[in-house]
Amino acid sequence: MSNLPPRPATSEPTVGQRLWNPSVGPAQYQDSSESYQSALIEQYKLCVEMADRVSARRNAANTFFLTVNSAVVTLLAAVLPTTNGAPVGALIVGLIVLLLICLSWFTLIRSYRQLNAAKWAVIGALEDKLPAYAYSRAEWGLLGSGNDWRKYLQLSYVEQWVPVGFAVAYIVGFVTLPR
Repeated sequence: MSNLPPRPATSEPTVGQRLWNPSVGPAQYQDSSESYQSALIEQYKLCVEMADRVSARRNAANTFFLTVNSAVVTLLAAVLPTTNGAPVGALIVGLIVLLLICLSWFTLIRSYRQLNAAKWAVIGALEDKLPAYAYSRAEWGLLGSGNDWRKYLQLSYVEQWVPVGFAVAYIVGFVTLPR
């Protein structure tokens, strides 16, 4: 008997319904369920590794955007004293480009968060067929399922504030530029 609350009824298939091939089970793995379990654990390992790779790609993307924005801030600090009399139109175009970079960064972080959420839902469904719920219920449950920021503040939510911070700084800097 499970101690989990019942899942809400929806017309959408669950991750488990989408994941499992009903025509394949232990019986299709010859006379032993051992090869079925072996195939299952190999798929599980692959899914966990792919989720980890998505996180690594997200970190690389964050490093790229942070480097670009840091270079822009450094360049602006060096060039701003000489911008007196610069055409406002050129400054506006520059501001728009910077804001588009920040928007791209924000959107990319959100996309990675959504992709990883789907990957971890699949991993949780795979754990339904394994002896332990290492990630989906044990670890995630200890972290309050991401619902209590005092137990666990989800990194992707924190990350999304960084491009917003740069965008706000660029706007404030533009508004306060001497004309």
